Amino acid sequence: MATAAKRPDISAAEWDARQQLAAAYRIFDHLGWSELIYNHITLRVPDEPAAFLINPFGLGYHEVTASNLVKIDIDGQVLDGSPYPVNRAGFTQHSVFHRHLPDAHCIIHTHTTAGMAVSAVAEGLRPISFYAAAFIGRIAYHEFEGVTIRPEEGERLIANLGDKRIMMLRNHGTLVMAGSLPEAFLQQWILQRACEIQVAAGAAGTPVDIPPEVIAVHQRDLSGVQLPVGPGVPDFQSLVRVIDRIDSSWRE
Repeated sequence: MATAAKRPDISAAEWDARQQLAAAYRIFDHLGWSELIYNHITLRVPDEPAAFLINPFGLGYHEVTASNLVKIDIDGQVLDGSPYPVNRAGFTQHSVFHRHLPDAHCIIHTHTTAGMAVSAVAEGLRPISFYAAAFIGRIAYHEFEGVTIRPEEGERLIANLGDKRIMMLRNHGTLVMAGSLPEAFLQQWILQRACEIQVAAGAAGTPVDIPPEVIAVHQRDLSGVQLPVGPGVPDFQSLVRVIDRIDSSWRE
């Protein structure tokens, strides 16, 4: 990713991570996935396992830049002297997964209309589309307990997640985590499409479930796809180019 003039107090690796995360916030806003000043995408700082980047609470996704992202520790304490606060409800949830899952380098939490709608129905995500079929058997569910500000809910979140890395927060929204931001982005994009299609199909008529044996073949074939770069990288970069043409201030 091209580099604008970085702050002298930030390493090159951290600056690259800041630019990548700032781009993600602008992309989410461009796609209509933002929620006023709420929700979060967090990213672990390279070479600093206990440090994370998060959006400054009070700014919209369209206002996030590489410089104004807030660097925090696993407990949500500000490490970089940022004047911006951190949303307690947001990082309480994220910190649980960052603390207990070494592979959760990027975590995305959204309240999109389609994601919240599917999280609020008894069936959850149904196997009715090309996109949904990729997730069947791979999504965890967690019952709504109110605003996520109580640390004791963390044990139940981890227990319900199990070995999965995508979770439907019942009556609340979606949670996606992965080993890199581009991979998490791609998973979020596919999940969002699956939820949108489910909502549209339900309005159109009676959805038809894909048989389990077909889902197994579908998932097998998807897992065999080989890419010359990491998962989600070309997808993410294509949208970086889009937002760059609109407004490149996220790089600053």
